[in-house]
Amino acid sequence: MAEVISLMDIDEDDEHQKQNDSQKLNKGKSVLTATDTKATPWVEKYRPQSLADVAAHRDIVDTIDRLTSENRLPHLLLYGPPGTGKTSTILAVARKLYGAQYHNMILELNASDDRGIDVVRQQIQDFASTQSFSFGAKSSVKLILLDEADAMTKDAQFALRRVIEKYTKNTRFALICNHVNKIIPALQSRCTRFRFAPLDPIHVTERLKHVIEAEGLDVTDNGLAALVRLSNGDMRKALNILQSTHMASQKITEEAVYLCTGNPLPKDIEQISYWLLNESFAESFTRVSETKSRKGLALIDIVREVTMFVFKIKMPSDVRVQLINDLADIEYRLSFGCNDKLQLGSLIATFTQARSALVAAAK
Repeated sequence: MAEVISLMDIDEDDEHQKQNDSQKLNKGKSVLTATDTKATPWVEKYRPQSLADVAAHRDIVDTIDRLTSENRLPHLLLYGPPGTGKTSTILAVARKLYGAQYHNMILELNASDDRGIDVVRQQIQDFASTQSFSFGAKSSVKLILLDEADAMTKDAQFALRRVIEKYTKNTRFALICNHVNKIIPALQSRCTRFRFAPLDPIHVTERLKHVIEAEGLDVTDNGLAALVRLSNGDMRKALNILQSTHMASQKITEEAVYLCTGNPLPKDIEQISYWLLNESFAESFTRVSETKSRKGLALIDIVREVTMFVFKIKMPSDVRVQLINDLADIEYRLSFGCNDKLQLGSLIATFTQARSALVAAAK
């Protein structure tokens, strides 16, 4: 009997040792995951947490802030291009309204979720129909956030009309989309609409400077200007390019930014435009093809950048109109995956015709 007890004691000691070892291992792992913040994308790391942090659209943000403070928040429809602060604004409103109860008071659905007519009838209706209890000074309505609402089916949108009207007393709906024309008129009329335009370069620059300072990055003035230029008013795109370039290069210059994104450099576009306007057809074709393959440029990017360059050149308006029209046709054909060599020939032919028209106009 004594031998059995001694064996049990040994087993218990072994178990205690294993538990201690596993605790040490788990402790080490938890420390690593807690401190490993470098893996977080900067888009989420620097997402505005309050309405005061939203980079632009102060008139819209102030209006929504005032409506929220006065407890008069209507149903909202926020639309505009991606990366302009639509989702960030609504999430900041939700944080202001609910504070610690944020996750219990909001239902968020986006395009990755199934949002057919059954979801509207069941999940959304079940959430909207339950009454929220607030023990504070004022009762709060619940918030249903439908991100990328333009991807919802027409049947789901029609079913949503009655749900919005029926549960207005205790629920507010916030619809977010890129294309407002894909939202049925019946839903549009039930919401207060706000358009989020592409961000001004000033606001994009300010926000990028804040991130650069927080991360301690080495960014030149030309590099910052290139980031703003390539973002086209999309704050998400600007931050993604900044983070990608930082991973590839310690010093963020204009050349590093363009190299990382694969866009043609402004000096390359000037050189290509010079060849198109001055060299013969065969010479232009050879040189542009060589530059394109050596630098890994896409013809569609060259066409788009050359189009912008054409606006800077002084030429008769009728020649410019015809040239832009032809370039638009080439870009349209390239978007359908037409042969690059044929379209490059068409690009050079278009400029050859424009050159002939310029010579005729000069005479």
